[in-house]
Amino acid sequence: MLDIKFIRENPEKVKKGCQNKQVKVDIDQVLNFDKKRRELLQKIETLRAEQNKLGKDKIKQAKTIKTELKKTEPKLKKIKKEYQSLMLQIPNLPLTKVPIGKDEKNNIVIRKVGEKPKFNFQPKDYLEIAEKLDLIDIKRAAKISGSRFGFLKNEAALLEFALINFTLDFLTKKGFALIIPPVLLKKEIAKGTGYFEAADEAEAYFIPSDDLYLIGTSEQSLLTMHSDEIFKEKELPRRYLGFSTCFRREAGAYGKDTKGILRVHQFDKLEMFSFCVPEESEKEHQFFLKLEEELMIALKIPYRIVQICTGDLGFPSATTYDIETWMPGQDQYRETHSTSNCTDFQTRRLNIRYRDKSNKINFIHTVNGTAIAIPRILIAIIENYQQKDGSVLIPKVLQKYLGFKEIKK
Repeated sequence: MLDIKFIRENPEKVKKGCQNKQVKVDIDQVLNFDKKRRELLQKIETLRAEQNKLGKDKIKQAKTIKTELKKTEPKLKKIKKEYQSLMLQIPNLPLTKVPIGKDEKNNIVIRKVGEKPKFNFQPKDYLEIAEKLDLIDIKRAAKISGSRFGFLKNEAALLEFALINFTLDFLTKKGFALIIPPVLLKKEIAKGTGYFEAADEAEAYFIPSDDLYLIGTSEQSLLTMHSDEIFKEKELPRRYLGFSTCFRREAGAYGKDTKGILRVHQFDKLEMFSFCVPEESEKEHQFFLKLEEELMIALKIPYRIVQICTGDLGFPSATTYDIETWMPGQDQYRETHSTSNCTDFQTRRLNIRYRDKSNKINFIHTVNGTAIAIPRILIAIIENYQQKDGSVLIPKVLQKYLGFKEIKK
């Protein structure tokens, strides 16, 4: 959440940031509740101080104060609840460098990298190729699980593990510690991530009987792992590489990509995550983007970098870049990676701090980024490395993990 002191001192800036993010929240009401909250707190503290000064012979005065406290404390409890509810509805504010826009149509392409493959035949869609090679089975998956699921089979399953091992080798050398986290979060912990408000909550799978959410990305587990903890500055940046299965309802994707494995309810992903000091978070964000690009360059798949506009930013993000990968069978770029700087928005909710060199305790900044999202990178490999005879070549960097150079009938 935002610092209430910042909101008090910059109400118009906060209102503008919310407006640019397309989030409706009554900032004046937040400040009104904040004022009432502080007044009631002050009153209760004064009453308790007076109560403590009274001698045993001041029974009448003590009774009056006790009665007043009984009337005031429930008011404070109610105001606190309303105040907290509104505070959690305020998104992280976009950084000044973020382009202002309403939705994804206003995102800005920063640069394009890599040459699109040239075919002497009409390139096919990945699903057509994969079904003929017995790599993906969506029909049987639909039979047992419904739409937006798929079986990865044979060489496709092996290719997933090759991608995982390649990414592990690359990122552990960069100082990332590998974590396989829980995929279920307590409700109160999940809310601390900033991903379970408004439309984002509709994306999550919730198990009411256990009061648990299934994670949509391992970032959510990696972040919350250190709730209510204090780092030493010398321990930062703390970089993690999380591997997990991810679960998303795709509630906002009605009618989009219903066939195949591009937009699914369940998928595996390697996610980068970092806790860092505030003055280093923008540099760390650029570092994450550089790592994502290096992975794509190693796979020799063309892509473009897109800066996300204010209206398309995630709730906890202050700035985000996406990598959109060229899919020749679909004749378009599709998002495969995303990296965001969430500043101290999530750590304020989860009370994650660090002690600096002057012994002062501050809130940490967080940065996240996709390393490899398995289904979409598989799609990109199949489409970009397809051959006229229906076979698929294996990117050179993955061949040592597989023992074969192509997938064919």
